[in-house]
Amino acid sequence: MTRVLVVDDSPTETHVLKTMLEKHGYQVTVAEDGDDGIQKAQAESPDVILMDIVMPGTNGFQATRKLSKDPATSAIPIVMISTKDQDTDRIWAKRQGALDYITKPVTEDELLDKIKTALSR
Repeated sequence: MTRVLVVDDSPTETHVLKTMLEKHGYQVTVAEDGDDGIQKAQAESPDVILMDIVMPGTNGFQATRKLSKDPATSAIPIVMISTKDQDTDRIWAKRQGALDYITKPVTEDELLDKIKTALSR
């Protein structure tokens, strides 16, 4: 079973993502902010991480940078999911180590497609 870590401070967003993913057989773990996401990624080594950007404390860019530089987590693909829809945000996400980027609201088809692509890289 593919394990997905969802890092997002919005209970509504995490519920929507978790429901979509579990419906398709994914095992989902949730983290409420960047620091929690880093700790869970290090402890659980998920197959893919879905990372929000705007969160209190350590934001998604910072968490992605830390995870991509840590040898223990650098191989885990990270897909950024955010309401931020500027090209500069997409470029910056990739520079921090993100594999891909989805703009909210997320469609089920796009989410599943991005995860399959991330897992096959």
